[in-house]
Amino acid sequence: MSTTTMERDPTPPTEEQALDAYSRIVVGVAERVSGSIGSLRVMRRGRGGRVPAGAGSAVALTPDGFMLTSAHVVSGPGRTGRVAFVDGRELGFEVVGLDRLSDLAVLRVDGDDLTPADLGEAERLRVGQLVVAIGNPNGFAGSVTAGVISALGRSLPARSGRTMRYIDNVIQTDAALNPGNSGGGLVDSVGRVVGINTAVAGVGLGLAVPINAATRQIIGALMRDGRVRRAYIGIAGGPRPLPPQARIRVGRAAALEVVEVADGSPAQRAGLRPEDLIIELGDRPVERADDVQRLMNEAAINRPLSVRLLRGDRWLDLEIYPQELME
Repeated sequence: MSTTTMERDPTPPTEEQALDAYSRIVVGVAERVSGSIGSLRVMRRGRGGRVPAGAGSAVALTPDGFMLTSAHVVSGPGRTGRVAFVDGRELGFEVVGLDRLSDLAVLRVDGDDLTPADLGEAERLRVGQLVVAIGNPNGFAGSVTAGVISALGRSLPARSGRTMRYIDNVIQTDAALNPGNSGGGLVDSVGRVVGINTAVAGVGLGLAVPINAATRQIIGALMRDGRVRRAYIGIAGGPRPLPPQARIRVGRAAALEVVEVADGSPAQRAGLRPEDLIIELGDRPVERADDVQRLMNEAAINRPLSVRLLRGDRWLDLEIYPQELME
């Protein structure tokens, strides 16, 4: 072997060269998005004045002060507080509105020069896709963890008073989440916020409420009205492949399987049962839970909604009257 081939370049690699592709993506996302994530210190009224009530994170939505966080971070009477950013700014905030049944809340910050995050579309995510969680665990601002999408289509129970509802299409990730991450952003590889971190279900298991058409409607209603009016039919379900003959008949590969029907619900009164496959709702195709949630808006309350379903090998057409979901 010649001396030439054994020679090595004595010049150490640059920092950029030392970063592999994975690291470059994570660093790029962190640099792009961290300025849009705030660290919340939540306060409540006490006998001696305002006292600490918790901590969390929030994502800037607009330059003029709207931020998005988890409802459980700021729920409770008279919640206000301070939000700190990685550039050193610290601003007061108040709660504009919250929706415990989606675990989302909108804040208004005392500032008009925020850096809004780009919102993505969770429906385009794939299992195994790289994601980055940015938040403020245990008060450490701007903390970044990376991982992959572990699963999609999970359900997360949410409660408001006596009302129980499942948040559908929750994102599961193995990016480490710790106390204080709730309300922070789950971000894809190009820097778009695709979920709001909402819970730690166990060691190494994190969940996030997706950013999709249904949650965008909720965010808009909270910004505009401070509350969400929604209809409900009272089912829990998930996607299921259609049998071959049904697939040919409807021209689709999947439908929504009814897993549970709530007692006394509009769905029960209409005759829906567990294991029914909902093909259409209101003459619109149904394949996933968010197809149903998209229809459960204020306009649907107490109005008839047609349901086409497959029960075993029988095709049924029913009519259901969604009711207003009362917290």
